[in-house]
Amino acid sequence: MKITDVKVWLVEGVKYNWTLMKVYTDTGHTGVGEATNWPGSPIIEAAARHVGERVVGLDPLRTDFIWTKLYRDLNWIGPYGASLCAISGLDMALLDLKAKFYGMPCYELLGGAFRTDILLYANYWFTGGGHSADAYARQAKRVKDLGFTGLKFDPFAHTNYFYGEDLHTNLTLTRAQQDLAFEVTRAVRDAVGPEFDMMIETHAMLNFEVAVKMAERLAPLGVTWYEEPAGPESAQTLRAFRERLPSAVPICVGERHYTRHAFRPILENHVCDVIMPDITRCGGPSEMKRIATMAEAYGVLVAPHNPNGPLSTLASAHVCASIPNFFRCEFMVNDVPWRDAVISHSLDVRDGVLRLSDRPGLGVDLVEDELAKHPGIRELRGRENFYV
Repeated sequence: MKITDVKVWLVEGVKYNWTLMKVYTDTGHTGVGEATNWPGSPIIEAAARHVGERVVGLDPLRTDFIWTKLYRDLNWIGPYGASLCAISGLDMALLDLKAKFYGMPCYELLGGAFRTDILLYANYWFTGGGHSADAYARQAKRVKDLGFTGLKFDPFAHTNYFYGEDLHTNLTLTRAQQDLAFEVTRAVRDAVGPEFDMMIETHAMLNFEVAVKMAERLAPLGVTWYEEPAGPESAQTLRAFRERLPSAVPICVGERHYTRHAFRPILENHVCDVIMPDITRCGGPSEMKRIATMAEAYGVLVAPHNPNGPLSTLASAHVCASIPNFFRCEFMVNDVPWRDAVISHSLDVRDGVLRLSDRPGLGVDLVEDELAKHPGIRELRGRENFYV
């Protein structure tokens, strides 16, 4: 069996574009994957096309060989970023193809299932109102009514992801902003109750002093984790946060860490309680499984980052099914109406749980006609609050 072609689609998502892929072979076997990342999704699209061209003629069943070859061949342009997203998407597609070839779900190829009901936590549930305690409380109650038992949000929301007029370059919060963040968080806690998991996102956009101060203030409200108090650049900076933050506030990092090599210093320095690798960035399901195994050796839980498209959700869930140290998987509650239309079988999400089928591979195929109906946005100012 040989790879004959790899197709790539840029598809509009709820917050940014999805980059979806499909591998074709001379025997008719196919596999689907996702390489989503942002901003700069057209860069990811181009990288995915290039990686696809490089594997034409190779045996798709040699998944680890292809991963290693691409990683080593492209390492000269850096072991992170667009090239790793492309490798991640291709790895996902090859695992899907291989599992379909052998007639089994992906989680069987990853070692078998500890579980097939994958516990989710809700994100992007807060888009129906402004940045106020009342708006967040109202929407948090809806999340609970949907059957979820955990949610995540950024109560600070003081900036956007790009440098602009609203970005304070010293990443501080005024006293009023600090009070608002506390009131929003308290309102959410009151709305969902004390048993509900509540994850606090910072997006690494608070300076050291303010991040520590807000962690101390929010700790009595019951924080399941405090996410990315610092960016991925330095494990030592994260170590400093771990030493200053209250012991009752777990730290979660990893959405911007690529491959097992980037997670190694995080684990060795014992700077976090939970890691959140993103399957479309970290190296795909093969690499996420390796990262999870490393984390197990350090007693660290895994909760995949997943504000992406439906293939990312399914592939993350298959890895979650196959590891003992799984905690929760992220899920976008508010999404585009065509999320399930672009795949052949809808995501089976009920009561805050994704139920995996026993269909071969990821359990779905891409619906190519539907993909064409929702082309990715390419203009930088094409849609409000959309990151091209």
